[in-house]
Amino acid sequence: MFRKVFTEEYPFYKKPTAPRFHGRHQLNRWPDGLEKCIGCELCAWACPADAIYVEGADNADDSTGRFSPGERYGRVYQINYLRCILCGLCIEACPTRALTMTNEYELADTSRESLIYEKKDLLAPLLPGMQEPPHEMQLGTTEKDYYLGLTGAAAKAPGSQTQGSDAK
Repeated sequence: MFRKVFTEEYPFYKKPTAPRFHGRHQLNRWPDGLEKCIGCELCAWACPADAIYVEGADNADDSTGRFSPGERYGRVYQINYLRCILCGLCIEACPTRALTMTNEYELADTSRESLIYEKKDLLAPLLPGMQEPPHEMQLGTTEKDYYLGLTGAAAKAPGSQTQGSDAK
């Protein structure tokens, strides 16, 4: 009764969130623009609220290009925020760190349909130097180069991990 009244100024002043805050999900990209999601569906299996739907598809080996460096990619990716409890179990299940959580917490909307986020809504924006998929792999010579982080000259250097390490 004798304390000063605390007034929340939320719409006009937004408090910064903690660095490890679990907010909206984001599908990440490799530095050349290819998607990190390989369509394994482990995130959907790990979700206790059954809020994630993933359909994997095979990457084309012809000249049309690739969506991810692996054999597969996530053709359909949906997260239903009407069901999502923002627990982060999907993040822990992802083997390629394709799925992470941002600090964005404003997920309210006026219609139920707009709270089902599609792949285009979840993908990280293209940064300068990135190319919209589908296209050929640009960071290395093999899929292993992507996952080891070997890019450019490091992937082609003699004596690097990509050459001769499989012969053991």
